[in-house]
Amino acid sequence: MVETFKALGDKLSNWGRWGVDDQKGTLNLITAEMVRAASGSIRSGKVFELSLPLGHDGPQRGGHGRFNPQHSMSVLPGEFATPDGLVVTDDVLILPLQCATQWDSLAHVGYDDKFYNDVTASESVTARFGASRNSIDAVLPGAVGRGVLLDIARLRGVEWIRAQDDPIGPEELERAEAEQGVRVGAGDILLVRTGWRRKAIVEGWSKEWITVNPGLGLDCAEWLCEREVSVLAADNWGVEVQPSRTDGAYLPLHCVMLRDVGMMFGEMFDLEDLAADCLDDGQWDFFFSAPPLRVVGAVGSPVAPIAVK
Repeated sequence: MVETFKALGDKLSNWGRWGVDDQKGTLNLITAEMVRAASGSIRSGKVFELSLPLGHDGPQRGGHGRFNPQHSMSVLPGEFATPDGLVVTDDVLILPLQCATQWDSLAHVGYDDKFYNDVTASESVTARFGASRNSIDAVLPGAVGRGVLLDIARLRGVEWIRAQDDPIGPEELERAEAEQGVRVGAGDILLVRTGWRRKAIVEGWSKEWITVNPGLGLDCAEWLCEREVSVLAADNWGVEVQPSRTDGAYLPLHCVMLRDVGMMFGEMFDLEDLAADCLDDGQWDFFFSAPPLRVVGAVGSPVAPIAVK
Protein backbone atom coordinates (compact mmCIF):
# COMPACT_ATOMS: atom_id res chain seq x y z
CA MET A 1 0.00 0.00 0.00
CA VAL A 2 1.05 3.59 -0.66
CA GLU A 3 0.56 4.41 3.03
CA THR A 4 3.00 1.63 3.92
CA PHE A 5 6.02 3.10 2.12
CA LYS A 6 5.22 6.62 3.27
CA ALA A 7 5.03 5.48 6.89
CA LEU A 8 8.33 3.66 6.42
CA GLY A 9 9.88 6.78 4.93
CA ASP A 10 8.75 8.82 7.90
CA LYS A 11 10.26 6.24 10.26
CA LEU A 12 13.62 6.19 8.47
CA SER A 13 13.81 9.90 7.64
CA ASN A 14 17.17 11.66 7.88
CA TRP A 15 15.70 15.13 7.39
CA GLY A 16 17.67 17.50 9.58
CA ARG A 17 20.18 14.85 10.71
CA TRP A 18 23.08 16.72 9.08
CA GLY A 19 21.49 20.14 9.28
CA VAL A 20 18.56 21.84 7.59
CA ASP A 21 20.69 22.92 4.61
CA ASP A 22 22.25 19.51 3.93
CA GLN A 23 22.15 18.26 0.33
CA LYS A 24 24.49 15.24 0.55
CA GLY A 25 22.35 12.89 2.59
CA THR A 26 23.96 9.58 3.47
CA LEU A 27 27.20 10.55 1.72
CA ASN A 28 27.85 12.28 5.04
CA LEU A 29 28.38 8.81 6.50
CA ILE A 30 31.71 8.54 4.62
CA THR A 31 34.34 10.08 6.89
CA ALA A 32 37.90 10.99 6.01
CA GLU A 33 39.08 8.10 8.17
CA MET A 34 36.85 5.70 6.21
CA VAL A 35 38.33 6.90 2.92
CA ARG A 36 41.83 6.39 4.27
CA ALA A 37 40.94 2.93 5.58
CA ALA A 38 39.36 2.01 2.23
CA SER A 39 42.83 2.12 0.69
CA GLY A 40 43.47 -1.11 2.60
CA SER A 41 41.19 -2.87 0.12
CA ILE A 42 43.78 -2.25 -2.60
CA ARG A 43 45.88 -5.41 -2.61
CA SER A 44 46.62 -6.39 -6.21
CA GLY A 45 46.30 -3.02 -7.96
CA LYS A 46 43.71 -4.34 -10.41
CA VAL A 47 41.41 -1.61 -11.75
CA PHE A 48 37.86 -2.14 -13.04
CA GLU A 49 35.83 0.47 -14.92
CA LEU A 50 32.10 -0.18 -14.39
CA SER A 51 30.22 1.91 -16.97
CA LEU A 52 28.23 1.04 -20.07
CA PRO A 53 29.50 2.46 -23.39
CA LEU A 54 28.07 5.88 -24.25
CA GLY A 55 27.14 5.04 -27.82
CA HIS A 56 24.19 4.96 -30.16
CA ASP A 57 23.62 1.25 -29.48
CA GLY A 58 22.61 1.53 -25.84
CA PRO A 59 19.76 0.39 -23.61
CA GLN A 60 17.30 3.21 -24.24
CA ARG A 61 14.19 2.61 -26.32
CA GLY A 62 12.58 6.05 -26.10
CA GLY A 63 10.71 5.69 -22.83
CA HIS A 64 10.28 8.72 -20.53
CA GLY A 65 11.97 10.93 -23.13
CA ARG A 66 15.29 9.10 -22.83
CA PHE A 67 17.33 8.18 -25.87
CA ASN A 68 20.78 6.77 -26.50
CA PRO A 69 23.72 9.19 -26.82
CA GLN A 70 24.13 11.03 -30.10
CA HIS A 71 27.79 11.51 -30.91
CA SER A 72 28.97 13.50 -33.93
CA MET A 73 32.11 15.23 -35.18
CA SER A 74 32.13 19.03 -35.22
CA VAL A 75 35.62 19.38 -36.71
CA LEU A 76 37.07 16.80 -39.13
CA PRO A 77 40.69 16.43 -40.29
CA GLY A 78 41.43 19.13 -42.86
CA GLU A 79 38.77 21.55 -41.61
CA PHE A 80 41.23 23.33 -39.32
CA ALA A 81 44.56 23.81 -41.07
CA THR A 82 47.80 25.57 -40.22
CA PRO A 83 51.03 25.94 -42.26
CA ASP A 84 52.86 23.42 -40.08
CA GLY A 85 50.46 20.61 -40.97
CA LEU A 86 48.53 20.54 -37.68
CA VAL A 87 45.53 18.19 -37.59
CA VAL A 88 42.68 18.96 -35.16
CA THR A 89 39.39 17.18 -34.52
CA ASP A 90 36.48 18.06 -32.22
CA ASP A 91 33.22 16.35 -31.40
CA VAL A 92 29.82 16.81 -29.73
CA LEU A 93 27.81 14.56 -27.45
CA ILE A 94 24.06 14.97 -26.87
CA LEU A 95 22.48 12.74 -24.26
CA PRO A 96 19.95 12.50 -21.45
CA LEU A 97 21.93 12.47 -18.22
CA GLN A 98 20.20 9.25 -17.14
CA CYS A 99 20.58 7.27 -20.38
CA ALA A 100 23.32 4.85 -19.29
CA THR A 101 25.50 4.35 -16.19
CA GLN A 102 24.44 7.18 -13.90
CA TRP A 103 23.72 8.57 -10.46
CA ASP A 104 20.28 9.70 -9.37
CA SER A 105 20.53 12.94 -7.43
CA LEU A 106 18.36 13.63 -4.41
CA ALA A 107 16.20 15.87 -6.64
CA HIS A 108 15.41 13.00 -9.00
CA VAL A 109 12.61 11.22 -7.11
CA GLY A 110 10.32 12.32 -4.30
CA TYR A 111 6.63 12.30 -3.43
CA ASP A 112 3.93 14.64 -2.13
CA ASP A 113 5.84 17.57 -3.70
CA LYS A 114 8.87 17.01 -1.48
CA PHE A 115 12.48 16.00 -2.06
CA TYR A 116 15.13 15.17 0.53
CA ASN A 117 15.39 17.40 3.59
CA ASP A 118 11.98 19.05 3.18
CA VAL A 119 12.75 20.68 -0.18
CA THR A 120 9.59 21.59 -2.11
CA ALA A 121 9.87 19.93 -5.50
CA SER A 122 7.64 22.31 -7.48
CA GLU A 123 9.57 25.35 -6.21
CA SER A 124 13.11 24.00 -6.43
CA VAL A 125 13.15 22.61 -10.01
CA THR A 126 12.59 24.85 -13.02
CA ALA A 127 12.84 24.29 -16.76
CA ARG A 128 15.55 26.92 -17.17
CA PHE A 129 17.84 26.29 -14.21
CA GLY A 130 17.09 22.72 -13.15
CA ALA A 131 17.34 21.93 -9.44
CA SER A 132 18.30 24.74 -7.08
CA ARG A 133 18.54 22.25 -4.19
CA ASN A 134 19.70 18.62 -4.05
CA SER A 135 21.23 18.81 -7.53
CA ILE A 136 23.96 16.40 -8.54
CA ASP A 137 26.75 18.98 -8.30
CA ALA A 138 25.89 19.51 -4.63
CA VAL A 139 27.18 16.04 -3.72
CA LEU A 140 30.69 16.38 -5.16
CA PRO A 141 33.19 14.79 -4.75
CA GLY A 142 30.54 12.10 -4.40
CA ALA A 143 30.97 8.47 -3.47
CA VAL A 144 34.61 7.72 -2.66
CA GLY A 145 35.50 4.97 -0.20
CA ARG A 146 35.09 1.25 0.44
CA GLY A 147 32.90 -0.57 -2.03
CA VAL A 148 31.32 -3.97 -1.48
CA LEU A 149 29.79 -6.17 -4.19
CA LEU A 150 27.02 -8.63 -3.32
CA ASP A 151 26.36 -11.04 -6.19
CA ILE A 152 22.75 -12.13 -5.77
CA ALA A 153 22.50 -13.75 -9.21
CA ARG A 154 25.40 -16.03 -8.30
CA LEU A 155 23.81 -16.72 -4.90
CA ARG A 156 20.65 -17.90 -6.68
CA GLY A 157 22.69 -19.97 -9.13
CA VAL A 158 21.45 -18.17 -12.26
CA GLU A 159 23.01 -16.09 -15.05
CA TRP A 160 20.48 -13.39 -14.28
CA ILE A 161 17.47 -13.02 -12.03
CA ARG A 162 14.22 -12.68 -13.98
CA ALA A 163 12.02 -9.63 -13.48
CA GLN A 164 9.14 -11.84 -12.34
CA ASP A 165 11.24 -13.60 -9.70
CA ASP A 166 11.06 -12.73 -6.02
CA PRO A 167 12.56 -9.36 -5.11
CA ILE A 168 15.89 -9.31 -3.32
CA GLY A 169 15.30 -9.05 0.42
CA PRO A 170 17.52 -8.26 3.41
CA GLU A 171 17.92 -11.90 4.39
CA GLU A 172 19.31 -12.61 0.92
CA LEU A 173 21.79 -9.76 1.22
CA GLU A 174 22.99 -11.33 4.47
CA ARG A 175 23.26 -14.79 2.91
CA ALA A 176 25.42 -13.28 0.16
CA GLU A 177 27.62 -11.67 2.81
CA ALA A 178 28.04 -15.00 4.59
CA GLU A 179 28.83 -16.93 1.41
CA GLN A 180 31.26 -14.30 0.12
CA GLY A 181 32.95 -13.70 3.46
CA VAL A 182 32.33 -9.96 3.50
CA ARG A 183 30.21 -7.59 5.58
CA VAL A 184 28.63 -4.31 4.57
CA GLY A 185 29.40 -1.63 7.14
CA ALA A 186 28.91 2.03 7.92
CA GLY A 187 29.79 4.35 5.05
CA ASP A 188 30.19 1.53 2.54
CA ILE A 189 29.20 1.87 -1.11
CA LEU A 190 27.03 -1.17 -1.88
CA LEU A 191 26.92 -2.66 -5.39
CA VAL A 192 24.31 -5.35 -6.07
CA ARG A 193 24.57 -7.71 -9.03
CA THR A 194 21.30 -9.11 -10.40
CA GLY A 195 22.82 -10.34 -13.68
CA TRP A 196 20.62 -7.94 -15.67
CA ARG A 197 23.68 -6.60 -17.48
CA ARG A 198 24.62 -10.19 -18.33
CA LYS A 199 21.19 -10.62 -19.90
CA ALA A 200 21.92 -7.71 -22.26
CA ILE A 201 25.31 -9.16 -23.17
CA VAL A 202 23.73 -12.52 -24.06
CA GLU A 203 20.46 -11.36 -25.63
CA GLY A 204 21.15 -7.77 -26.65
CA TRP A 205 19.28 -4.67 -25.58
CA SER A 206 15.54 -5.09 -25.67
CA LYS A 207 12.38 -3.23 -24.72
CA GLU A 208 11.95 -5.69 -21.86
CA TRP A 209 15.40 -4.84 -20.47
CA ILE A 210 14.51 -1.18 -20.00
CA THR A 211 10.87 -1.58 -18.90
CA VAL A 212 11.11 -4.31 -16.24
CA ASN A 213 13.94 -5.57 -14.07
CA PRO A 214 14.77 -7.70 -11.03
CA GLY A 215 15.90 -5.79 -7.99
CA LEU A 216 15.61 -4.98 -4.33
CA GLY A 217 12.31 -5.03 -2.48
CA LEU A 218 11.03 -2.30 -0.19
CA ASP A 219 11.90 -4.43 2.83
CA CYS A 220 15.60 -3.70 2.15
CA ALA A 221 15.13 -0.07 3.23
CA GLU A 222 15.49 -0.67 6.95
CA TRP A 223 18.49 -2.98 6.42
CA LEU A 224 20.28 -0.35 4.33
CA CYS A 225 19.69 2.22 7.05
CA GLU A 226 20.71 -0.11 9.89
CA ARG A 227 23.99 -0.87 8.09
CA GLU A 228 24.45 2.86 7.36
CA VAL A 229 25.17 2.29 3.67
CA SER A 230 26.27 5.52 1.99
CA VAL A 231 25.02 4.87 -1.56
CA LEU A 232 23.50 1.93 -3.44
CA ALA A 233 24.08 0.92 -7.07
CA ALA A 234 23.06 -2.03 -9.23
CA ASP A 235 23.49 -3.49 -12.70
CA ASN A 236 19.89 -2.84 -13.75
CA TRP A 237 18.13 0.38 -14.74
CA GLY A 238 16.09 0.85 -11.58
CA VAL A 239 17.88 -0.75 -8.59
CA GLU A 240 14.51 -1.83 -7.16
CA VAL A 241 12.32 -4.56 -8.65
CA GLN A 242 10.04 -3.47 -11.49
CA PRO A 243 7.10 -3.74 -11.71
CA SER A 244 6.80 -2.68 -8.09
CA ARG A 245 5.41 -5.24 -5.64
CA THR A 246 3.92 -2.45 -3.48
CA ASP A 247 0.31 -1.84 -4.50
CA GLY A 248 -0.28 1.66 -5.81
CA ALA A 249 3.39 2.66 -5.67
CA TYR A 250 5.58 2.90 -8.76
CA LEU A 251 9.03 3.43 -7.21
CA PRO A 252 8.56 2.93 -3.46
CA LEU A 253 12.21 2.15 -2.64
CA HIS A 254 13.37 5.21 -4.59
CA CYS A 255 10.82 7.31 -2.72
CA VAL A 256 11.92 6.14 0.70
CA MET A 257 15.67 6.09 0.11
CA LEU A 258 16.14 9.23 -2.03
CA ARG A 259 13.47 11.46 -0.51
CA ASP A 260 13.38 10.39 3.13
CA VAL A 261 16.75 8.76 3.80
CA GLY A 262 18.83 10.87 1.39
CA MET A 263 20.60 7.95 -0.31
CA MET A 264 21.63 8.32 -3.97
CA PHE A 265 21.08 5.40 -6.33
CA GLY A 266 23.47 4.34 -9.09
CA GLU A 267 21.98 2.53 -12.07
CA MET A 268 23.16 0.45 -15.04
CA PHE A 269 26.59 -0.31 -13.58
CA ASP A 270 28.51 -3.01 -15.48
CA LEU A 271 29.55 -5.42 -12.74
CA GLU A 272 30.42 -8.46 -14.87
CA ASP A 273 34.22 -8.30 -14.94
CA LEU A 274 34.43 -7.15 -11.34
CA ALA A 275 32.17 -9.98 -10.15
CA ALA A 276 34.19 -12.57 -12.06
CA ASP A 277 37.43 -11.33 -10.52
CA CYS A 278 35.94 -11.23 -7.03
CA LEU A 279 34.84 -14.83 -7.42
CA ASP A 280 38.29 -15.79 -8.65
CA ASP A 281 40.29 -14.27 -5.78
CA GLY A 282 37.64 -14.27 -3.04
CA GLN A 283 37.94 -10.52 -2.40
CA TRP A 284 34.56 -8.78 -2.56
CA ASP A 285 35.56 -5.35 -1.27
CA PHE A 286 37.60 -2.66 -3.05
CA PHE A 287 38.41 1.02 -3.18
CA PHE A 288 35.65 2.78 -5.09
CA SER A 289 35.39 6.21 -6.71
CA ALA A 290 32.63 7.59 -8.93
CA PRO A 291 32.28 11.39 -8.88
CA PRO A 292 29.41 12.75 -10.98
CA LEU A 293 29.90 15.44 -13.60
CA ARG A 294 29.66 18.97 -12.22
CA VAL A 295 26.48 19.78 -14.13
CA VAL A 296 24.91 22.73 -12.30
CA GLY A 297 21.27 22.05 -11.44
CA ALA A 298 21.24 18.51 -12.87
CA VAL A 299 19.09 15.82 -11.26
CA GLY A 300 21.35 13.01 -12.47
CA SER A 301 24.73 12.48 -14.05
CA PRO A 302 26.59 10.02 -16.26
CA VAL A 303 29.44 8.40 -14.38
CA ALA A 304 32.44 6.15 -15.06
CA PRO A 305 32.83 4.28 -11.75
CA ILE A 306 36.20 2.81 -10.80
CA ALA A 307 36.82 -0.14 -8.47
CA VAL A 308 40.44 -0.82 -7.40
CA LYS A 309 41.32 -4.13 -5.75
